Amino acid sequence: MIVPSEAPVPPPHQDLPAACLEDYNEARDIVARSPRASAALLRLTLQKLLAELGEKGKNINDDIGSLVTKGLPIEVQQALDYCRVVGNNAVHPGEIEINDNPDIAHSLFEMINFIVEDRITRPKKVAGLYSILPEGALKAVEKRDSTE
Repeated sequence: MIVPSEAPVPPPHQDLPAACLEDYNEARDIVARSPRASAALLRLTLQKLLAELGEKGKNINDDIGSLVTKGLPIEVQQALDYCRVVGNNAVHPGEIEINDNPDIAHSLFEMINFIVEDRITRPKKVAGLYSILPEGALKAVEKRDSTE
């Protein structure tokens, strides 16, 4: 019998893409034993998430820069950079000692879920509501917004 580990961090957001779930859940499973390993897995989760958001998914910094040029809100940019820097320090030790401060690793879970909420859940909800508008109203909006 396998006993699930205690995960003092939030579960994955319901809209976290399937490509990211395994890494996120593995990070949850080990965060109490190894905050550093958990942060490294969340960095990988972030990289996969950026690919799911339409970016290349090869270089996190470049992908964030690309999203910024497309009008990314500052709060989301900061959340992305927080995950990037903390995750990087887990893989390449630097100024942040994650094992000395596990709260830093714990906060990554919140940041990933925040990014998913802003970039996936909210647009999906708005699109769903917008799609139920009457056809005449949709055509009027399209006419209003056309450049011709």
